[in-house]
Amino acid sequence: MKKLSFLFLITFGILVGFFTSTSAHAQDAAYAQEAGPDTVKVGCYIISLHNFNFREKEYTARFWLWMLYDSPNIEFHDDVEIPNAKTLNFDAMVDDSTAGYKWIQLKITANMKETWNVKDYPFDEQELEIIVENSKYDARTVVFIPDTVGQYFDPDFVVEGWNIKEFKVGTGISHYATGFGDGSLDKPESDYSKFIISIKLERSAWGLFFKIFLGMYVAFAISFVSFWVDAEHTESRFALPVGGLFAAVGNKYIIDSYLPESSAFTTVDILHGATFVSIFITIAFAALSLKYEDGGNLKLSHKTDKIVRLILGVSFIVFNIVVVANSIYS
Repeated sequence: MKKLSFLFLITFGILVGFFTSTSAHAQDAAYAQEAGPDTVKVGCYIISLHNFNFREKEYTARFWLWMLYDSPNIEFHDDVEIPNAKTLNFDAMVDDSTAGYKWIQLKITANMKETWNVKDYPFDEQELEIIVENSKYDARTVVFIPDTVGQYFDPDFVVEGWNIKEFKVGTGISHYATGFGDGSLDKPESDYSKFIISIKLERSAWGLFFKIFLGMYVAFAISFVSFWVDAEHTESRFALPVGGLFAAVGNKYIIDSYLPESSAFTTVDILHGATFVSIFITIAFAALSLKYEDGGNLKLSHKTDKIVRLILGVSFIVFNIVVVANSIYS
């Protein structure tokens, strides 16, 4: 009888323990569902931005990235990714803890994709975005918040040829129209938290402007000189503007070799187009002046040259000023 009582007590204890454990697990699951995803604080410190390549639509960024979190159930060692990077290298990794938080710090070199806006080149502004995600945890599990304490880059940090106009960090959600094979989703769609580094750059343009357009302006000046050549010197009168036209076309091709292909009509296209038209006008009126010369009307020939060179010269200068000003202040 005592043995039966003892066995009954043991069985009863096991059953009580089982139901208590099951209840506790259910409560933990309910709490986790109510608590929502884990929060991860993400910060950055830019080391350098370089290798700006407009033709290949890319640049290189080197920076430190760190994550602070207190959940023991998540890890970030091998799952950090930058979706808008061509290539990604992790140069260093620090795995530590601070103030009760897990602390992962990564030194990253990324070859970034960029769609450059060259409409106002060389007076252009560019807004670079570096997007950081985690491929292992979606937004149901982990959400990012920005670490805004301290500076995002060294005060002496310089991007060659550019001024940093604005620098900010933030977070958001990347939506993907696929579940990546996850059968637990109601719809084959998924959301991932993202950390966004946004850098607005303004080009230091005047030196570059004169460097790339000097050849074009010299080409126009060569053709413009022909208005002071008498129509009787036919060869010189036509050779100067034709030579200037070839020089302007060559200058245009050189500049285009550095820029990405674009369907938009850029400042470079407008200024070169105006130069081509101006040189064509010079050649057209050289032919008209020659016609007056051959007809014995030398006075009208000289008068035509004076009027056209005044109108054309002033118009060309004013047009260039307006286009450049619009590019600067647009």
